[in-house]
Amino acid sequence: MIHPTALVDPKAECADDVQIGAYSIIGPNVKLGSGCNIGSHVVIKGPTEIGSGSAIYPFCSIGDDPQDKKFIAEGESKLVIGENNTIREYCSINRGTQKGGGITRLGNDNWIMAYCHIAHDCQIGNHVVFANNATLAGHVEIHDYAILGGFTGVHQFCRMGENSFSAISAVIVKDVPPFVIVDGNTARARAINREGLRRRGFDSETISALKEAFKTIYKKGLILNDALETLAPRAAEIPQVDQLLKFIRLSQRGIVR
Repeated sequence: MIHPTALVDPKAECADDVQIGAYSIIGPNVKLGSGCNIGSHVVIKGPTEIGSGSAIYPFCSIGDDPQDKKFIAEGESKLVIGENNTIREYCSINRGTQKGGGITRLGNDNWIMAYCHIAHDCQIGNHVVFANNATLAGHVEIHDYAILGGFTGVHQFCRMGENSFSAISAVIVKDVPPFVIVDGNTARARAINREGLRRRGFDSETISALKEAFKTIYKKGLILNDALETLAPRAAEIPQVDQLLKFIRLSQRGIVR
């Protein structure tokens, strides 16, 4: 299952059924779970853990040093990738830094298209889609079921909430609340991600409540605190509205508006 031209360090741990393509390099302190398929010309540097069923396509750089001038090769610096992730050609994913918690982490069932970059200390949830050339700076959080359109760029320390959506070439410099579509440079909020919610099985009452919440936050000319207070009764009734308000209240960078 390992091509004779591949270089696998003796300190790497590979499940018996792992496939490794031609000319790939697997360094020490790399762990590959059952069913992983590593294409040709891939470089994986440890400490890195990759869960079962994940596929990494040719010419990816996985788990190399953080692109951070303050980084020193001491203490914990690790990359943890969950199960059933697909990482297409020419992607780069860096390990964490000590000041950022030490770990870059990806969850399960993510789809990462070609030429994407995930920088140090990023935290990616589950079922996230990165279209081609989407790029994250350091310390970014992407929550479950978010979709990043092609060429999206996300500034360091920003968050994208659950089921949010960025259009092609969006430049995100503030937090994107859950369920919201953004576009533009710099990105602005446009609407609730109605189609994404429908596909996930959200009922019409929930979608309507989120649309009304969006109007209250973005369309009625209210300052943000007043909008949140106005929505508090509805948040007590609809969990997703409550989720939206909690995300906004926790924002350190402010939200896209």
